[in-house]
Amino acid sequence: MLLLLNFGGLFGQNMTPAIIVSVETMLERWKGQESKEIEVYNEFRLLTSEVISRTAFGSNYLEGEKIFAMLNKLTILVSQNISKTKIPFINKLWKSVEMLESEKLEKGIQDYVMEMIKKREDKVVSGEADSFGNDFLGLLVNAYNDLDDKNRVSLEDLVGECKTIYFAGQETVNSLLAWIVLHLAIHGDWQEKARREVIDIFGNQNPHLEGIAKLKIMTMIINETLRLYGPSHGLPRTVAREVQLGKLVLPANIDVLSLNIGLHRDPHLWGDDVHHFKPERFAEGIAKATNYTAAAFFPFGLGPRSCVGMTLATIETKIALSMILQRYTITISPAYVHSPILILTIRPRHGIQIILEPLHSC
Repeated sequence: MLLLLNFGGLFGQNMTPAIIVSVETMLERWKGQESKEIEVYNEFRLLTSEVISRTAFGSNYLEGEKIFAMLNKLTILVSQNISKTKIPFINKLWKSVEMLESEKLEKGIQDYVMEMIKKREDKVVSGEADSFGNDFLGLLVNAYNDLDDKNRVSLEDLVGECKTIYFAGQETVNSLLAWIVLHLAIHGDWQEKARREVIDIFGNQNPHLEGIAKLKIMTMIINETLRLYGPSHGLPRTVAREVQLGKLVLPANIDVLSLNIGLHRDPHLWGDDVHHFKPERFAEGIAKATNYTAAAFFPFGLGPRSCVGMTLATIETKIALSMILQRYTITISPAYVHSPILILTIRPRHGIQIILEPLHSC
């Protein structure tokens, strides 16, 4: 957890240029697709994969492609089996095809992470590098080799941290960007409001951290999209000791899934227009929008265990959207079919097809 917090701090200070380079690469690819249909869910998957590879692991997407593919398969398997009842002891004697495949993927991910670690260690041993690096992987390898037992992380924790940042930094931002673009394509008025704000703050220049903090309208749009199609549909927790919630008594050592998707679409909290896209709900901030009810809106979790990747996801989303809006108007393709599906995150089953038209000022 501490390593993730350190990376969150590094992100805002040092990672913005790498994100901009990745977005520019995507936009360069789009030049050949102007006025044609583009499927943006996959486009943003490539973008976010490139960003997390560059910023966290010092590599490009091609080098991280293998681990992304394995994590995607593992995500699907976990999602398919998350609600299945497991019988104690039986699972140790007999394993399903899905369980065997999951173990194979886990082993493959661990082997790949160890390969990345060894490359860093070998460079230091040979004198080719004087440190393990200052990116996320460098912090991990440094902690893995720490001489102090109290500070050293285990191999299991190291691999777990890598999987977390790969998934959180790629899949969640990918999903968020795709749903935002869909809403902007449908709601042209909000698209134009966001574009005017971006141009007022950045002109035709690339985004910078000072300006990103001033994007009020875009923040409203992001929050409303998170409310309707937040990457996470629930908050899993384990009950440490017996606790009473209202009239319900929860025994210790059971798993609980708090469905934020239910609270985010509760008409008693948000009104009869709860299913409508209305960013103006957040015009005066999250607290006012929720009538100061903290549990009404928690797309990144709640309390001390809130997702530490929240800042990373928000800044990356704002940079990508700003650079797109500076260059293009977005309309929805007639081919788009609305069919959200839950695979740990809320994904568009058939993708999101849009049409991009370059602005005259481009």
